[in-house]
Amino acid sequence: MDTLPRHIAIIIDGNGRWARKRGLPRLFGHREGVINAHRTVEALFDYGIKYVTLYIFSTENWSRPKEEVKGVFRILLGRIDEEVRFAQRKGIRVCHLGKLDALPLELRNKISHAVELTKDNKAMTVNLAINYGGRDEIIQAARRLTHEGVPAGNIDEALFSQYLYTAGIPDPDLIIRTGGEMRLSNFLLWQAAYAEFYFTPVLWPDFTRDEMDKALMAYKGRQRRFGSLIPSD
Repeated sequence: MDTLPRHIAIIIDGNGRWARKRGLPRLFGHREGVINAHRTVEALFDYGIKYVTLYIFSTENWSRPKEEVKGVFRILLGRIDEEVRFAQRKGIRVCHLGKLDALPLELRNKISHAVELTKDNKAMTVNLAINYGGRDEIIQAARRLTHEGVPAGNIDEALFSQYLYTAGIPDPDLIIRTGGEMRLSNFLLWQAAYAEFYFTPVLWPDFTRDEMDKALMAYKGRQRRFGSLIPSD
């Protein structure tokens, strides 16, 4: 497929509704959602996409019922070793976006181990946004700049970007949101400035490779101007 995006970011939405439609507890949907994240990364790897960011757990998701939050973390913990083995086989680098310190200790250690173990892999980078919030990311970057005493006159977009969680990673070309909502929900607020968006009513566990093809075809039909005009013939 021609004109593929370099970086695809995905707002994973609809796991709970997927489960309810089938008369199942919400955690069944989250479990299927994690499995589908693997399938999606595998498909994008086959397409040659270099960067993928998955919005898995936001800073706002802590407000959900405690048992659901704990259940999501248990599901992630149960899958991470297998996913690291997959990453190593494929040469995928795993990065974490967000704050690790609030996560359960065992999950925190597993994520840190995955990041360290795969740091030199080159084939693809997969960013896991877990306990991530776009506003908080910007605040943390500003605090670090202040703490380091960087003069205000020296701060520009390029420098500020180096203080974000995504330092060294290109901004997303395409942001996909499943589940029918049409908002960013505090995701990559700085990095999304010139991203193309694709919203679909398909619930995340049902977002197959065919659905990804639809998103990529829609992206292919866009004209990305980055604030400029289309050159006249």
